[in-house]
Amino acid sequence: MIRTAALFALSSFALLVAPGPALAQADGEKVNQLIVYGDDPCPQSSADQITVCARKGESERYRIPEPLRGDPLSPKNEAWTDRVQAYETVGAQGISSCSPVGSGGATGCMAKLIDTAYAEKRQGSDTRFGALIEAERAKRLSTIDADAAATQARVEQLEKEYDAKIKAERDAETPGTVAPLPAPGN
Repeated sequence: MIRTAALFALSSFALLVAPGPALAQADGEKVNQLIVYGDDPCPQSSADQITVCARKGESERYRIPEPLRGDPLSPKNEAWTDRVQAYETVGAQGISSCSPVGSGGATGCMAKLIDTAYAEKRQGSDTRFGALIEAERAKRLSTIDADAAATQARVEQLEKEYDAKIKAERDAETPGTVAPLPAPGN
């Protein structure tokens, strides 16, 4: 019973925090996410792949990424408001309290995990690839109408040329002769 509840909680948590690139690729297009440093060029997007580059300074090239620097568990890195909020939950028990005390105490643990994950996401200084992907997609979609209009104009021009060619061939035939009809089955 406890294993089933734990598996359900973990699977539902995994669905809630699905990675952004998987959502971006739902349309069938490939997304290449790169971090470029200094004046390095960003590769061009192709017809079947969106390339999104996040630019960082040259001094960041060989450094440990910012979210991994320092000791995140150090007490000096904890905000005063977080310390005060920790005291608010002292002695909490019962339903939705995420405590081992009382009946239904474990029911609030998933909500606590989700709240913690969203708080970390808001506080993270990591690159926001989702916004960069949407900007690149909007840039790509902005040229579709102009490309479609140009293609339509070329098709219409070719149709006019073809009609003029057919009319010239018909006019070139002698008016007294009738072209033979093809035999049935040909």
